[in-house]
Amino acid sequence: MKYCFGVDVGGTSIKIGLFTVEGNILDKWEIKTRRENKGEAILPDIADSLKAKIKEREFSTNEIKGIGIGIPAPVTGDGIVKNTANLGWGYKEVNRELRELTGLDVQAGNDANLAALGEMWLGAGQGQTNMIMVTLGTGVGGGAIVDGRPMVGANGASAEIGHVCVNYHEKKKCGCGKTGCLEQYASATGIARLARMRLAWDDTPSLLRGQEKIDAKAVFDAMKAGDDVAKEIVEQFSAYLGHGLANVAIIVDPAVIVIGGGVSKAGDIMIPFIRKYFLEKAFFANKETEFVIAKLDNDAGICGAAKMIIDK
Repeated sequence: MKYCFGVDVGGTSIKIGLFTVEGNILDKWEIKTRRENKGEAILPDIADSLKAKIKEREFSTNEIKGIGIGIPAPVTGDGIVKNTANLGWGYKEVNRELRELTGLDVQAGNDANLAALGEMWLGAGQGQTNMIMVTLGTGVGGGAIVDGRPMVGANGASAEIGHVCVNYHEKKKCGCGKTGCLEQYASATGIARLARMRLAWDDTPSLLRGQEKIDAKAVFDAMKAGDDVAKEIVEQFSAYLGHGLANVAIIVDPAVIVIGGGVSKAGDIMIPFIRKYFLEKAFFANKETEFVIAKLDNDAGICGAAKMIIDK
């Protein structure tokens, strides 16, 4: 039997999974992301952890197909990262360096693209080969799968959905330095911002008023309880997201759009809102695109990373 590793590098921790090439997860664990000294320990730590697991399982290197690894940054097709926001890396040849550290074949990719690949393989997009995944967390991430493989692009920056411009009148800058990005309205922090703006607009009674912490969960909980102001906020969030995804869909032509990330924990209740605004702007060929909530949660990245090395 052949095995492989899927690695998902995050700013705080690194998730690792041991898989059979048929898609069975045999083991999963985490190690700390040591970002000090420009993240110089990250790849050696991963290599040490993998070698320890190989020894524990008494595998020979011939039994290991290789290592797939997701990085929170644009990654070129040959595994080169030119810069990262939260790992401390500048230019890094991930494929080459990790291969030299382990003696195994390596394929690196963008973490959001690999999360999308994971959902296609073992999650909510199973059975599809053309799909978009959008992750709604602290920011907005995205990945696109075309003909069963992640879109990469010349700079490894395909499907950066969070930075589609959805408001040309916005004055406040996004973290990327531009204005009007989807991330400013559809992320968890963006929804909280929309809520604060709406509550400041007038004094309409709302369950949200007087709450110590207004976050995305509070907004959706209030809406579920019948709060009209919360429903307005959800409508506004959904309009930005639905319209933005219609713009992405005309490029990718997906059969399904998977919604993941922390905000997706609101559940299927958000799907009709997003789909309504998607259909307002969608090209006629995209009208039948399905919307589903992600299934793999925190395992999507390691699953997609494993699938990437399997398909190499």
